[in-house]
Amino acid sequence: MRTRNLEPGSETAEAAALDFRTIHSVLYFARSHGAFWRRDRARNCRCAIIKVRPVHLSLNQRALAANIVVIVAMMALLFVPAGTLHYWQAWTFLAVYFVASLTLTAWLMVNDPKLLARRMRGGPTAEKVTAQKIIMWIVSACFIGLLVVPALDHRFGWSRVPGAVALAGDAMVAIGCIAVFFVFRENSFTSSTIEIADDQKVISSGPYARVRHPMYAGALVLLLGIPVALGSWWGLIVLALMTPALIWRVFDEEEFLSRNLPGYPEYKAEVRYRLVPGVW
Repeated sequence: MRTRNLEPGSETAEAAALDFRTIHSVLYFARSHGAFWRRDRARNCRCAIIKVRPVHLSLNQRALAANIVVIVAMMALLFVPAGTLHYWQAWTFLAVYFVASLTLTAWLMVNDPKLLARRMRGGPTAEKVTAQKIIMWIVSACFIGLLVVPALDHRFGWSRVPGAVALAGDAMVAIGCIAVFFVFRENSFTSSTIEIADDQKVISSGPYARVRHPMYAGALVLLLGIPVALGSWWGLIVLALMTPALIWRVFDEEEFLSRNLPGYPEYKAEVRYRLVPGVW
């Protein structure tokens, strides 16, 4: 068999050097990802078995990732049904909503990580009681409708909302988020699911001195503002469909808290109104 000397600078030498660097890079990657070697007797060779270590995100990283996922999902739910990106009401709403959302998330990261962790455990699958699972599926479906119906309205021109009124809807979204902030600041037990923490106590100060469910009151203002901000009167029909589920959740939560949280029946007797002071 003939052999050739690899002269420096020759194409063969450069190819060999490239192959060596490639092999070295692969071996370094394998070692850094927990690879080990074993002999493949069937092929009479040594093979690298790579075990990729799972990536563990911190609470803050998961919270930021969740915000990004929600942003992308909401953009899809708005612009795909609208059939266009020329939808200034949607862009303005998204800016207001996500500046508020990211601000709330950043505040929780710094001031109340435990509450942030509780808020991360939400949605229909996180609920433990069947009734609450049903309620949250209804609420989730209606929230999607609050975005899709106005987008379709924009596409087909079902209704016309003046620009100033749409901006007023954005203001309602902002006010709802501010109300939620005051609830977070006052009550560290505002979990996304109906549950009782080990050290939980009745909160009767701040917004809880006026109504028993200030979180839902603020959320209703926010939800009412969404279809208006998106320039659609038809979207309000979706909110009308969602409202019975929210009222059902309020009653079910009060029953749960009365049974399981000491002092809550007395709090109910002291604070008469659930959502709107002087009304209900």
